[in-house]
Amino acid sequence: MKELQTNTIYLIGIGGIGMSALARYFKQQGKEVSGYDRTETPLTRQLAAEGMNIHYTDDPAYVPCDAGLVIYTPAIPETNRELQYCMEGEFTVMKRAEVLGLITDDYYTIAIAGTHGKTSISSMTAHMMHHSGHEATALIGGIMNNYDTNMLYASKSKYLIAEADEYDRSFLKLHPKVAVVSTVSADHLDIYGSLENMKESFSRFVQQTDENGLVIIHEDVLGQIETPSNALVYGQGKEASLRIKDVRVVEHHYHFLLESSKGNIDIRMLVPGMHNIENATAAAAVCLHAGMDLKEIKAGLESYRGVKRRFEFVLDDTEGIIFIDDYAHHPDEIEACISTARKLYPEKKICGVFQPHLFTRTRDFADGFARTLEMLDELILLEIYPAREEPIPGVDAKMLLDMITIANKSICSKEDLPDMIKARKPDVLLTMGAGDIDRLLIPIKEKLITA
Repeated sequence: MKELQTNTIYLIGIGGIGMSALARYFKQQGKEVSGYDRTETPLTRQLAAEGMNIHYTDDPAYVPCDAGLVIYTPAIPETNRELQYCMEGEFTVMKRAEVLGLITDDYYTIAIAGTHGKTSISSMTAHMMHHSGHEATALIGGIMNNYDTNMLYASKSKYLIAEADEYDRSFLKLHPKVAVVSTVSADHLDIYGSLENMKESFSRFVQQTDENGLVIIHEDVLGQIETPSNALVYGQGKEASLRIKDVRVVEHHYHFLLESSKGNIDIRMLVPGMHNIENATAAAAVCLHAGMDLKEIKAGLESYRGVKRRFEFVLDDTEGIIFIDDYAHHPDEIEACISTARKLYPEKKICGVFQPHLFTRTRDFADGFARTLEMLDELILLEIYPAREEPIPGVDAKMLLDMITIANKSICSKEDLPDMIKARKPDVLLTMGAGDIDRLLIPIKEKLITA
């Protein structure tokens, strides 16, 4: 733990959603925090406003000579000059996952894992605990709309809520008291190679849970990974001890009955979708374990306003247009997003804009992307966002477009997208992707609301 005792911390890639949460955590502890990122964003500007020194030039001269800990993420290429300088120098250099593992060792850690749903479950849990006065420190993989931040700090609480990221097997650095597994489906095959290897890693994660703690799993995960016999199961089926019943949509809001051993409660959600009802049930299981009662859980869930880029309304029937943005970048997530929009607006035509994320993911899940994107009435594809990857010959937006059978489909540049959308005048517009498509939200919104 000596690595965390230093007063000066430097983050390479400070603008990432996970890194920025760490930066805010250390800043709250009174440490000097600074860092590098490739481009300026609203998030990095906010970090700077909170007192962190951030620059955007890859130059080792900016690295504080007294930095006691340098943190980086796998998203930083090995060619980064600052990272090379720190690796070759006298600095203590650690990956984000390693640092998170050290932090969680000091807390009663609640680790939320799963191919999908981590951010929603984590933020729901954090909000319910905060709203009820059961404080917890929380490091979240998205900006919570209730608090406009991705980090909540509770200096006197024993609880820490953290996302257990399966990418690069990062979650195996954690040894939580409570572990949640929401889903196990194929992803990150560039790391794992196969779904079976993913399942093995999820099993190892669950096995690292404290023997006196609690494992909470979705009913669909049963049989996929090794789980303890006393695991708490949630879902809609007979295996679930925390059960979802009577799901209905009333005036564009999802309602459901939550059945538990402590009683039943009817809940009206502000965030839509069956997937969010399942996420809410997982979060409720954590909060029941933490000592909250059903009234507190109901009040927390009914006041939870979601996370930015998780089925976020950019325009809510403004000028007759509904504009929703979502982080969906996997076929399962796209299906959930489009299905939710269909449920809310069954009479309206839906136009979707999708920016594929990573060449390997596009290649590995091309059939799934084609199948789910065909659920749209109209599709506009952007070129693949490469992130950390080099191009793969033959893997591009045209490859995906050719696999999709709907008639109204096209490829568009980011520069031309706002004008194209304005010309199409969609009833419901969905923008989806994990790249930089979010930077187009304001230009699209401005085009749609101007005559």
